[in-house]
Amino acid sequence: QVQLVESGGGLVQAGGSLRVSCAASGTIFKINYMAWFRQAPGKQRELVASITSSGATNYANSVKGRITISRDNAKNTVSLQMNSLNPEDTAVYYCNADIQSDSLTRRVYWGQGTQVSVSS
Repeated sequence: QVQLVESGGGLVQAGGSLRVSCAASGTIFKINYMAWFRQAPGKQRELVASITSSGATNYANSVKGRITISRDNAKNTVSLQMNSLNPEDTAVYYCNADIQSDSLTRRVYWGQGTQVSVSS
C-alpha cells in the first residue's frame, strides 16, 4: 500500500513564507506526476502546482512567481515553497501523486492534508 504524508503547514503572517512537504512511502515502482492542491472553506479544491518525473512544472495563475514546487525523485518527496503569502492562500493543502506499485498497477493517491493559515 502507498501513503502520502504531508508536513510543514502552520500559521504565518501576510507577506511571510512557508514550506510544505510530502513524502510517499510503501510499495513504489514509479511516481509519475506529483502535485499540490488546496481547498479553502466553502470553495472547491483547486490545483496549486504540479511537477512531472522529468521536472516539468505547472502553476495556477494565482500563485505564479510566489510559489515553487520541487521534488526529490530519490526520496519520493515533493515540496512547495510559498513566499509572499496572503490571506487568500489560507486553505488545507493536499499532496497528490500518480504512483505505480508495479509495472501494471497505477493509481492516484491523496495525502490527508495540512492546514496553511495566513493572517492579515
